[in-house]
Amino acid sequence: MIFIVIYYYLKLGIHMESKKNIVVTGGSGLVGKHLHKILPNAIYLSSKDCNLMNMNEIDSMMKNYNPRIVIHLAAKVGGILDNINYPVDYIEQNLIINGNLLKKCHEYNVERVIAILSTCIYPDKADKYPMSEKNLFNGPPADTNFSYALSKRAMAVHIESYVKQYQKQWCYLIPCNLYGEHDKFEHHHSHFVSALINKIYEAEDSIELLGSGKPLRQFMYADDLANIIKYFIDNKVNENVNVAPNYTYSIDEIARIGIKSCGKEHLKIIYKNQKLDGQFRKDVDSSKLLNILGDFKFTSLEEGIKKVYDNFSKRYN
Repeated sequence: MIFIVIYYYLKLGIHMESKKNIVVTGGSGLVGKHLHKILPNAIYLSSKDCNLMNMNEIDSMMKNYNPRIVIHLAAKVGGILDNINYPVDYIEQNLIINGNLLKKCHEYNVERVIAILSTCIYPDKADKYPMSEKNLFNGPPADTNFSYALSKRAMAVHIESYVKQYQKQWCYLIPCNLYGEHDKFEHHHSHFVSALINKIYEAEDSIELLGSGKPLRQFMYADDLANIIKYFIDNKVNENVNVAPNYTYSIDEIARIGIKSCGKEHLKIIYKNQKLDGQFRKDVDSSKLLNILGDFKFTSLEEGIKKVYDNFSKRYN
């Protein structure tokens, strides 16, 4: 009887420990919630659970969960106006968050770190599009989110430095713009497609968009990124790669696809403040990623927007 109790205790202990193998920072955000559907046993942390600006809290988190893998999603993010108005906040907070976490991952011998960057870190202007991973440092990022972009570039260098000096099995992914059911839908904090969906939902006759509608963008359904992260974990991939579908649309084309996908084709689009276009284009080449994934197919923009709009409508109707 005693041996049976010990057996089940050990079995339970192993099971509990397996849940602690993976820690996800920014776990309450857009990608974290999509990831939770396919990695339900990971530990998902928000800023309320662990303030990554505070080394002592990271220490406590590491001692508590003893992670083998850390998926780093946490960051201070926001729209163009927020980035323009508060550049100090964006560079300081992100540098501190990323630096603190990577240092503690090293101190606590975390085997694998998968950090999420953004294609906004690429040069504002490039000689050739789409841009490959080799083009990352070929020029300064766009002025509109310069501070945020540099903080993310710094994390790429930081990770590569740990790999070079300590032979870490760490890597980063560089996804294009994201959207999904779990995004923030407020106009000044959300990604463009999510804000667009909110505007379409609320509109009767027309929607207003910043800029001219001419800049080109890649947008990816967050579920796709979550599945790619899981693939990297399951297959022990440690490559630094772009993550983006092979289609690129103008802002105007995205808006019209959104209006059609949401069943509101009567809406007119009004553009204002054309100087707030942001970076004209930043599309990236995902050939390196697709060579790793094989036959992976990204969700089309039409299908993804319809999924998010239907979900949004049910929640806010």
